[in-house]
Amino acid sequence: MSNAAYPESVRRLIDAFAAMPGIGRRSAERLAFHVLRQSPAEAMELAQAVEDVKRKVKHCGVCWSLADSDPCPICADPRRDASTVLVVEQPKDLLVMENTGLYRGVYHVLLGRLDPLAGVGPEGITLDALLGRLDHPEKNARAAAVSEIILGLNPDIEGDTTALWIAREAGERGIRSTRLARGLPSGSQLEYANPAVIGDALMGRTRL
Repeated sequence: MSNAAYPESVRRLIDAFAAMPGIGRRSAERLAFHVLRQSPAEAMELAQAVEDVKRKVKHCGVCWSLADSDPCPICADPRRDASTVLVVEQPKDLLVMENTGLYRGVYHVLLGRLDPLAGVGPEGITLDALLGRLDHPEKNARAAAVSEIILGLNPDIEGDTTALWIAREAGERGIRSTRLARGLPSGSQLEYANPAVIGDALMGRTRL
């Protein structure tokens, strides 16, 4: 069916879906017709969810993660160790860590990473807010002094550059910095690992 043959409202809905990342024109049409087939109550529930996300969700004033309260539930949770801060690049990275159920500290979301070639310096991400938490405990979750920074950045050039910058700043303040372990994942085979992974595994080897 020609796009011009659709009613104007349907064309606008298809265009809106097609503008989303990873959604092609055919997928956008399928989504639009799915909405058309829904009951008015179901369609309005979707519309309300979109409105609520844009109106209510904001960045936590402490860790810069996405939340509908400030501070976010993680920063406000008295059961979390607020002296340990795990630094990640994006809110989705925080969700990956939380899904393990193993980490009980708090977070800091950079909303990016240092990338001089792309013109992204310290002022382009939330590094100033992170340093504020290190320098002024009252700016950290539940006013706790930070004793350890865990660097959970992506293992590439930009991620490592950002990690080194943070580690240097933390060291100047007498704060311990560590990074997530790297190397061969469990169940993998050496023949399929790239040289960078092998190198990290050798440098991070542990005693049996």
